[in-house]
Amino acid sequence: MNRVTTPQLFSALRALATALVVFLAAGCKRPPPPEPNANAASAQPSVRLYVLSDVAAALEPCGCSKDQLGGLDHLASFVRAQKQNAPNALMLGAGPLLYIDPTLDAARASQDRWKAEAIADGLRTLGLVAWAPGYNDWAGGTKSLGDVATKSGAVMLASGLGGAIDGLPIRSSLLSDVGGVKVGIVGVSTPRDGAGKAPEGLALPDASGLVPLVKAEIDALKKAGARLLVVTAATQRGAALRLADAIPELDVLVIGKELGRGHGNTAQPPPERIGSTLIVETANHLQTVAVVDVYLRGDAPEVTLADAGGIAEAARAAELGRRIRELELRINNWESGGKVDAADLAARKADLAKLRAERGAVPPAPPPPTGSYFRYAVHEVRDGMGKDDAVATRMVSLYKQINEHNKAALKDLVAPKPGKDEASFVGVEECTTCHDEERKVWDGTAHAHAYKTLVDGFKEYNLECVGCHVTGYGKAGGSTVTHNDTLQNVQCEECHGPGSRHVKSPETKGLIVRAPDPKGCVEACHHPPHVEGFDPVAKMELVLGPGHGRD
Repeated sequence: MNRVTTPQLFSALRALATALVVFLAAGCKRPPPPEPNANAASAQPSVRLYVLSDVAAALEPCGCSKDQLGGLDHLASFVRAQKQNAPNALMLGAGPLLYIDPTLDAARASQDRWKAEAIADGLRTLGLVAWAPGYNDWAGGTKSLGDVATKSGAVMLASGLGGAIDGLPIRSSLLSDVGGVKVGIVGVSTPRDGAGKAPEGLALPDASGLVPLVKAEIDALKKAGARLLVVTAATQRGAALRLADAIPELDVLVIGKELGRGHGNTAQPPPERIGSTLIVETANHLQTVAVVDVYLRGDAPEVTLADAGGIAEAARAAELGRRIRELELRINNWESGGKVDAADLAARKADLAKLRAERGAVPPAPPPPTGSYFRYAVHEVRDGMGKDDAVATRMVSLYKQINEHNKAALKDLVAPKPGKDEASFVGVEECTTCHDEERKVWDGTAHAHAYKTLVDGFKEYNLECVGCHVTGYGKAGGSTVTHNDTLQNVQCEECHGPGSRHVKSPETKGLIVRAPDPKGCVEACHHPPHVEGFDPVAKMELVLGPGHGRD
């Protein structure tokens, strides 16, 4: 047994006394805990913002080519899978959201309204909190817009349009509590058609008055305790950017469009900053979703977010993404047919792998040692995200509803009769009586099975789809959505023209198009959003064979 000597005992007592003095001098307080290591890969953001702009009725891509971008069912799967990484999240939108064009075609009005409802249902599943409507969103009428907005579960926001407008549930701003963080959201909407006219009965604020309107809403939200301030704007880009210039306390500005038109896809815009405001805009038609992760430190009522997402790096990643997409489309086209050298295809695949690796190697900027900050990322909406069963089931239900309705509603719709000296469509069976070899070639092409793809997806009566899966659609003596029995699929006459006069006088030249121009493929059907990066010259090889363009 060891014995303690007197000097050792005095030394231990002195150390204990010193520690006691230090403890008492500190006022019996514990030292403050260190700030959380938000740079760690596992750190969860205080708030995550999912951002969509200019969705414009894009429920899903048409599926006419491989791995097209888009799909509400894919996005829903992605958001669900991300829940464990970012439990405190909200989704915001900037219109147009519900319709692709500013007016509804009479024949398609019912199916377009039902599609808007399906989009609203899907966005409710995703957790859409608020959105600013664009002009297109009034295409179905004010009452329809109100009904669909209610179905979405989200709040329509538009400063200067607050209050009830013919019963339309629209507000100027919203204070949302996200995991204990109050997020103030202000909407800006200036819906005008191409002539500058607002929807009927709607009075818009003057453009010069937008800044004070939004500033007043921001001040009220700050007084209510908002720590994060966001504006979602369905207006002209210049007007939206002026808000960031004039209101420096904005943290995030989401930009949509005042008016949208047509099926063309836009590229993903790179992010930018005006002062400390992050400007966010996505590619249209649900091709991409932007993710803003906000990390709040401390309890200060007002925050300034430092950039730890690397705006410059994000812009570089966006450019790499554009080059990757172009190369993917070229490779997809080459792999599905055409004359392509195997060595060249392998080289392009190697280039694609290199670009993907380069994009994956773009590092995020390190977070600041103190203070709050954000990280920004864009995700392409792809098949690889998976499929949300609930949203996918809702989509199939929509297609069946459209099919049943159009089959009955358009049962008497027939193609116009040809003029006295105008040719009519006769169908592939009539062509086969003289062109047996060509028929054998056609039977082996995707064109010969084009209509079946619609039947399999419950879309054979869908007015968005049928025109490119039958022959002579809407043309004199041709087909319609309900009258196409002998003209289903993409037959000979879709490229060579109506053949009735050629059948009657096969030796007479000029009655049929013997060598179709490849650009006709693009003009007719093979263009965005159905197909991107389509090479008509290379693709022509897919429909040629012995006796049909080849000796």
